[in-house]
Amino acid sequence: MADGLLRTSIAGFDAMVDDWFATLRGNRIADRIFYVASEGADYSRAWHAIGLTMAVASPSRRADAARLAVSLGIESAIVNGVLKTLVPRDRPPLIVDPTFAVRRPKTRSFPSGHASSACLSAVLLSDALPKLRPLWWALAVVVSASRVHNRMHHGSDVVAGAVIGIAMGMAAKRFRPLR
Repeated sequence: MADGLLRTSIAGFDAMVDDWFATLRGNRIADRIFYVASEGADYSRAWHAIGLTMAVASPSRRADAARLAVSLGIESAIVNGVLKTLVPRDRPPLIVDPTFAVRRPKTRSFPSGHASSACLSAVLLSDALPKLRPLWWALAVVVSASRVHNRMHHGSDVVAGAVIGIAMGMAAKRFRPLR
């Protein structure tokens, strides 16, 4: 009975979040922002690019960049290699929009790897460059939200991914403190 109530609650949450994003779908600005953010964060490219830029621009930040790169590798292995195989959840039905073609992952839906890598990166980048903390978190929110907007994930997949990413970022800070 509790399992059925949990599934119903999650399904209700997912439907509510999807309905909210449905009001934004088709808006040229929202579509552009979310599709570009989603694609830019594929394979954590955006986060690695930020880390590389940080290392090149300031050699004193190389340890920060290395911690970010290694943490993203570990996060991807755990989320995409382990967790997604444990929860057999299908992705939402795809929106076919040739204007914004987004790569459809072959992995399962739960949890969102984009959200976990975005939030892990926001934690570590906020530690490395705290003056830019609002920027790191804004980017993490946009990337995470893009996965629901583009119907690559359910809202609960994104929430779970964000929680996992924050926890992994905090663990990386404790395991490898740089200050």
